[in-house]
Amino acid sequence: MENLDVMVLRTLRNWRTAGQRALLATVVRTWGSSPRPVGSIMALREGGAVVGSVSGGCIEDDLIYQYTQAYASAAVGAADKAIPSGPPIFVKYGVSADEAHRFGLPCGGTLELLLEFDPDAAGLAALVEGLEQGQLMQRSVRLADGSVTLAAATSPAGLALSASALVNTFGPEYRMLLIGAGPLTEYLATMALFSGFAVTVCDPREEYRSAWSVHGARVLSDMPDEVVAAFKPDRRSCVIALTHDPKLDDLALMEALATDAFYVGAIGSRRNNDARHQRMAEHFGIGEAALARLRGPIGIYIGSKTPPEIAVSVMAEVLAVKNAVTLPRDMEVGWAKDERRVAGNPADELICGVIGGSAPA
Repeated sequence: MENLDVMVLRTLRNWRTAGQRALLATVVRTWGSSPRPVGSIMALREGGAVVGSVSGGCIEDDLIYQYTQAYASAAVGAADKAIPSGPPIFVKYGVSADEAHRFGLPCGGTLELLLEFDPDAAGLAALVEGLEQGQLMQRSVRLADGSVTLAAATSPAGLALSASALVNTFGPEYRMLLIGAGPLTEYLATMALFSGFAVTVCDPREEYRSAWSVHGARVLSDMPDEVVAAFKPDRRSCVIALTHDPKLDDLALMEALATDAFYVGAIGSRRNNDARHQRMAEHFGIGEAALARLRGPIGIYIGSKTPPEIAVSVMAEVLAVKNAVTLPRDMEVGWAKDERRVAGNPADELICGVIGGSAPA
């Protein structure tokens, strides 16, 4: 599944290019609990079609009712239910407890949207083209008249709202590179795809590649270190080694540690991880600062015993790091394994994947 923002903007571009009326809604402020973060977008087309999300669904339903005839065909004044023209407007939901209940917002939750009516098709096409080429794009909307300015951005940034303009930064999509094409990789790739990551899998071993069955992931047969170099990981990329084979994993991890990848990790027990650190330091001269970025054992502690459970554990950790969430200590695999061993579970160290991606020594 592709990045949600890109999907929304591409669909909106197609609607506007076809001459259809549409609006773009952006979450610009939230107070208290909110179902969607600032910067979230959705598009609404005449007739009621929606792509994207700004809430759990109730606000989308209200926008459909307010700006299309989809829910008003039998109502008095149905002819007035249409997407208007003119400059952007702000709308606020959940101001009172009654509204919060009506629109399905969490208790005390309030959010404000900016609605842009009939965004320019050419501007949307240029924005989507930049995103499809891997560019980080900044979109500025002048509040007085809705005119849009596009520019390439140098770094990710949160939404910025001033008295005169809204500035939102989009893309490029998050990417995941997986080394090894075994069963665990298939589960992790599936979860990454529906989480909006573009997934690439690398495995030079034909016997593993031939059994690959996950649609939507790109599968390569080159040596992993060469794939990492060509992949050019950036701050929206993660690299995870899953083969248990140092000949395949180590060089690829070394390449990844020299990049801006936000997450670099490898499957394996603590003993395997310690041995990997020692090999990379002694034989390849990798410094302590770089090795400190190498995650292992990977995943969070959920008592994982099967490939799908281990994949859930690893994907949860990847998303936590992506979202800048510090995990509690009792969810870290290494610490949890120590605690379980003290409590009388010495076998944990020996079972592949028992705790969020552990493996035999």
